[in-house]
Amino acid sequence: MLSKRVIAAARSRAFLSSRNIQCRDTAVSLSKGWKVADSHMRRAQFHSSHLLQAETIKVPQMAESISEGTLRSWSKQVGDSVEADEEVATIETDKIDVSVNAPKSGKIVELLAKEDDTVSVGQDLFIIEPGEGGASPAPQEQKKVDPEEPKDQQLDKTTPEPPAPSSADKQSGGIPPEGPKESKKEVKQDSKPKEVKSKAPSAAPKVPGNRGETRVKMNRMRLRIAERLKESQNAAASLTTFNEIDMSSLMEMRKKYKDEVLKEHDVKLGFMSAFARACALALKEIPAANASIEGDEIVYHDYVDLSVAVATPKGLVTPVVRNAEGMGFVDIEKEIAALGTKARDGKLTLEDMAGGTFTISNGGVFGSLYGTPIINLPQSAVLGMHAIKDKPVVVNGQIVIRPIMVVALTYDHRLLDGREAVTFLVKVRDYIEDPRKMLLA
Repeated sequence: MLSKRVIAAARSRAFLSSRNIQCRDTAVSLSKGWKVADSHMRRAQFHSSHLLQAETIKVPQMAESISEGTLRSWSKQVGDSVEADEEVATIETDKIDVSVNAPKSGKIVELLAKEDDTVSVGQDLFIIEPGEGGASPAPQEQKKVDPEEPKDQQLDKTTPEPPAPSSADKQSGGIPPEGPKESKKEVKQDSKPKEVKSKAPSAAPKVPGNRGETRVKMNRMRLRIAERLKESQNAAASLTTFNEIDMSSLMEMRKKYKDEVLKEHDVKLGFMSAFARACALALKEIPAANASIEGDEIVYHDYVDLSVAVATPKGLVTPVVRNAEGMGFVDIEKEIAALGTKARDGKLTLEDMAGGTFTISNGGVFGSLYGTPIINLPQSAVLGMHAIKDKPVVVNGQIVIRPIMVVALTYDHRLLDGREAVTFLVKVRDYIEDPRKMLLA
């Protein structure tokens, strides 16, 4: 029979063996867990670095007929944070200004073009680093300090040693009374540069006044306007006819209803809507004034798309009021006001200016009394409005004072004969002098 000591030793060995097996299994499971955690961490780091990778933004597609433009201005600079769809740059073309927006939130890392540079579609424009307002700047590296080193040696490494005092410093107590004289002279010279005047020849006569010159590069829109206007003069057989319009009835109607229209529709009732409506009705009766030439064919339009000339700081633009033949005074005023605001803010799109079958230009707002507008090709005619002035006129055998506007119609004689052009202008005059006729047309 086994002794109690032998039995106790056997039980102890069995217990230790089971504990070793449990420890080994725990170590294996921990090792597997560490490997899985390490794998997840590496994946997270990969995805994080992939998401924060800088992205190069290219010049966007502007329109089918536009392949390049001038980089007019940067709205953001390197280091600035941007939100998604926030404007970063503005590119000027010969027709519109194109805004380049950030595709996502982040920070501008690099600008790849300068202002006034010519950029083409697909060209690299700027680099953005994605993130919430851009990544924070990397912290500066600090010098490692050995904790076992004496503190005085650590201070010697982190703090620069002051220079040894010179003999002059010792006499003044170790502190120089003034900085180096040479550096002070340099600062003084930099802060107040000397003006160098070139001596003109003694024989040259003195000319009073300023005779300087300033050269400014023409913007793309102005160049395009000049090109199109000259093309119109060269291509069209332009001829202008004039007429006078008594504005009394229209001015009375406007005075009577303008407050009501403003209160009900939140739009000012002006003269442009009346002339637009009158032209739309007259164009139905004289379709040749609403036509255009394409090759050896005449294209007659069943609709009236009115191009309204709007003056902007960059030049004259002509946004289009679509289907004006079916619009009333209020609808036309709303559309003209919206297009005018977009034009002055530089927000017009190509769709706003494309097409147009007839143009109205109101030079009277600037005080013009007479003028011959230029046809907006491929259109066949343009109406020019001018300032309203009181003039003596004969009415029923009596001389009376009436507010008179001179209107001009410039037309392409290849499409319109004089009879059609004059008839069109007379119909416009009749509609304006008695606006009630527009309700019967």
